[in-house]
Amino acid sequence: MVFYNRNRTGPYQCEGEALNNLCNSSAITKLQAVICVAIMTTSIVVAVYGLTAFELNPVPFSMNVVNRPASFGEILHSIPSQKCLFLVVIEEPSDAHDLKPVRISATSPDCEATVSPQAITSGQVAEVMAIPTEDCVGKNVTITIQGEREGLKKTETVTFEVIEAEDREETLGPQAAELRDKFIQWLSTAHPELGITSRTDWTGTVVNPMILVVMHYIFWSEDWEMYVTWHVMIPPYDWARIYLRHRFNATAPSYAFEISSVQGQTEPMAIEVPDWV
Repeated sequence: MVFYNRNRTGPYQCEGEALNNLCNSSAITKLQAVICVAIMTTSIVVAVYGLTAFELNPVPFSMNVVNRPASFGEILHSIPSQKCLFLVVIEEPSDAHDLKPVRISATSPDCEATVSPQAITSGQVAEVMAIPTEDCVGKNVTITIQGEREGLKKTETVTFEVIEAEDREETLGPQAAELRDKFIQWLSTAHPELGITSRTDWTGTVVNPMILVVMHYIFWSEDWEMYVTWHVMIPPYDWARIYLRHRFNATAPSYAFEISSVQGQTEPMAIEVPDWV
């Protein structure tokens, strides 16, 4: 039979060390758990505070509205069924990054207004389209355009006067389409990079109806705005011009072309884009 002394090394001492090690390990594990919980709690609090602070202090933006085409004079004029186009752009602080888009909306008490696209970021362009009816003749139609993000709102208004139609659409539409096609036939070969061909689909409208001698008409395809103007004169002063704006990322034309004499059947050529357009 063997006896063990508790005060000497042996099984009792080994069991005590093991117990102490186990207790120490358990304590360390609990401490680690407490530290992890504290870190996670702090992270959540910081994240919630940061999100709340961001929502309470949204990044400011400015909003500008441009009518297409550019107006002549202080008052805009339109005719019933004319597609009145306004371009919306926003500007952000130079040091802002990864911001949510600004939502764009448009309302009018006199006619329906549509927006495309309905949310934009800096560098993009939203198009607001309003079409007055016959009931609007003699009225000043107002369109209210609003940009909104994170509770911050910016509002701009545009107003135009609706005048008698005088069958201008029926008269000018076919003439504008004929001139458009003359340019397209040349563009498809001379500037294939633009992607404008005889197969491109277009919709159009009379614009600047108060202007005489020089006629104004705008066409839109999926990608391009083509602004057509022509001089109602005899050769060699019967010129025609087009101005091309890339939709949804530009507010002004970047290309301009001219036929110096339509009846003289001169070939189109590139010209500088004038400031007024």
